[in-house]
Amino acid sequence: MIPQSFNDNWQFFKDPAAARAAAMGGPQPPCITLPHDAMVHEPRTPDTPSGAQTGFYPGGQYIYQKRFFAPADWKGCTVALEFEGVYQTAQVYLNGTLAASSVNGYTNFYADLSTDLLYGAENRIKVLADNSAVPNSRWYSGSGLYRGVRLWVGGPIHLPAEGVQVTTLSADGDYALVEVAAAVKSSAVTPRTVQVCVSLGGETGRAPVTVFPGQFETVRQTLAIPAPKLWDCDHPNLYDCTVTVEDGGQVLDRAALRVGLRTLTLDARRGLRLNGKAVKLRGACIHHDNGILGAATWPDAERRRCRQLKEAGFNALRSAHHPMSREMLEACDELGMLVMDEVSDVWTVHKNPHDAASHFAQSWPEILDRMAAKDYNHPCVVLYSIGNEITEVASPRGCQLGRAMTEHLHRLDPTRYTTNGINGLMAASFGGQIVPMMKELLSAPGKTGADGAGSNAFNGMMGLMAGETGDRFAAHPTLTALLDEPSHTVDVIGLNYLTGRHLLEQELHPNKTVVGTETFPADIARLWGLVKRHPHLLGDFTWAGYDYLGEAGCGIFHYDGAANFSSVYPERTASIGDLDLLGGRRPISYLREIVFGLRKAPYIAVERVDRYGQTPSRTPWMLKDNLASWTWPGFEGQPANVDVYSDADEVELLVNGRSAGRQPAGEEHGFTASFSIPYEPGELTAISYTDGQETGRHTLHTAGASAALTPEVERGGELTFVTLRLTDREGLPNLSDTRTVTVEVQDGTLLGFGSANPCSEDPYDGTVCPTYQGTVMAVFRGSGHARFTAEGLPPLELDF
Repeated sequence: MIPQSFNDNWQFFKDPAAARAAAMGGPQPPCITLPHDAMVHEPRTPDTPSGAQTGFYPGGQYIYQKRFFAPADWKGCTVALEFEGVYQTAQVYLNGTLAASSVNGYTNFYADLSTDLLYGAENRIKVLADNSAVPNSRWYSGSGLYRGVRLWVGGPIHLPAEGVQVTTLSADGDYALVEVAAAVKSSAVTPRTVQVCVSLGGETGRAPVTVFPGQFETVRQTLAIPAPKLWDCDHPNLYDCTVTVEDGGQVLDRAALRVGLRTLTLDARRGLRLNGKAVKLRGACIHHDNGILGAATWPDAERRRCRQLKEAGFNALRSAHHPMSREMLEACDELGMLVMDEVSDVWTVHKNPHDAASHFAQSWPEILDRMAAKDYNHPCVVLYSIGNEITEVASPRGCQLGRAMTEHLHRLDPTRYTTNGINGLMAASFGGQIVPMMKELLSAPGKTGADGAGSNAFNGMMGLMAGETGDRFAAHPTLTALLDEPSHTVDVIGLNYLTGRHLLEQELHPNKTVVGTETFPADIARLWGLVKRHPHLLGDFTWAGYDYLGEAGCGIFHYDGAANFSSVYPERTASIGDLDLLGGRRPISYLREIVFGLRKAPYIAVERVDRYGQTPSRTPWMLKDNLASWTWPGFEGQPANVDVYSDADEVELLVNGRSAGRQPAGEEHGFTASFSIPYEPGELTAISYTDGQETGRHTLHTAGASAALTPEVERGGELTFVTLRLTDREGLPNLSDTRTVTVEVQDGTLLGFGSANPCSEDPYDGTVCPTYQGTVMAVFRGSGHARFTAEGLPPLELDF
């Protein structure tokens, strides 16, 4: 079967009475197009039960309705709707009768419509999306039908949804040996013999199969593809694969998919190898939201986010902490991004009162089935993570469940490897060992910076995992004993914030590989040095690659005495990504690119001159409160701390052509040269030298007064992203200025309008927004015209 979009012409209701009235012919609301995140349109309040975890967005109950006609030729066919993601629980009704339900908001599920209830005339689909039981997820979840819906229609003899699996058995420069397995299902009344035809890379195959009523058969065919163009991160080559079911020359059903041919191997001596070549995972953890669009999974937004992360030097993404969207997987296939797809943030022990632990013990096999079926044909997926910071991971029952999940995944997909993001603090706490360990490691108790309970308190305690104390904890014999069995339940040992164990694991488990499933951003220089030198270390996944909604305050620098992880309204974002909420690269992103060896030019980062001498709150996820800006009006002559990131031997800093001296840089100095100079408007230039020879330079200029809104337009297939920057008369961006921008739209749809400000109270579905660091962004759907205005600046007219 080939799916059809079912995303248009939905009605959305928050009021059940209005939904009932509309169903009876009463007032009809405007139709919406999926995906639709209901949560991002809710008003935020300081007393929201989930607090900072969801960025002070509340949950709720929502109703989606759609009418459609079932053609007469559907009679006797298999008809199903695939819901790619409904948060949190879902009930799907066909003409008033329950057709499907789901308790997991992050996995796809199917509603079978192949019943007598599918009338020959108009039909009504109603979906109840219930996210009222809060708090549940520890981050911004979104609500409602935040991912798309697809319609599948197949005849009496058909290929079921996700019924074709393509496996690269072997590959070299001459041939790739590819197996195409196709499931053929029958709802016919008599046995039938049909032909299953396969086409891939110019090669074809054909095999007969007899299918019996109510059963299905799997047909496997092997094709030898000559001179294959293999898929990898630098050359993400994809092939079209077509499978048809034919009878007497008539095509009964057809499936079409895009696949990549590649091989994957793993061992502790050579690490992870893609097509026989070693690859290190330059990884980023990401949540599922798309910033000012909320959790709505627009394909263009997923592709844009993937592309921006790839351009920033990453080659791998970890889906935290739930299965990745199909749209992001397709983007990773096309752009050459490896994927660690993750199952869940919890197993059977709650982190929040209404999280997935309520049903995970019963639902995990189905969740794994759906994830593996979704991922199988995506060459980007190389690792399955069975969990994140699982509380009971080191308990006997936890180890039993971990083994069961790994074995289940290996049966579903023997071509990929499993891991588990193990948090030592969590494991030791559940094991009752944390108090004696902390008494031993700490001479005196310290303030964690976390108030309240639950996940906020735990995140605050994570400050203990940084620095020397964290390394001593990571290598503690008690922790080693606790983690021995869970380390053997997966193929790759995944460690969250346990850099001090990365080399120790080689001694303890010499035949195992290790990956940093979650690491502090500031640890990248030390950690990547280990990764480069030790084959058993597969790579690193920083927390986090892209900023996200919820877990608000993780990386916000407070200068007023407020503490991180203490639910400070109106904080909305974590403010911790290498890339901010709009996709702008923060200085840490350029440091990471230099550490990875992907950038030779130096990069200048200036600590906020207007905050000089002030002490902010800190968490171990934060590096420095700095910007690539040399525009600080009113602070002339005041001290300025300037860092220059570089892999060179040394760096020279020039202020308006005058040397401020040279400082050592490179790996031995954390790839950072630091200077303290008076702020002086003009030109700031960093020049890097190795062996006395210049290797690159980076320059910042002081911007003048803002004179224009300068747009950067990114057009996708359906969406247009317009980033507006305040610039002076020379076109230089002015990050120090703030102007309130208003947008007016003719035709088309404004999907989101906002900034990267982590503390803004402006709604993302409004038409007015102040700039933050001189920038705002608007996202449009369809074609139309927009007019942007800001006080004191000429208006900007733009077609999209």
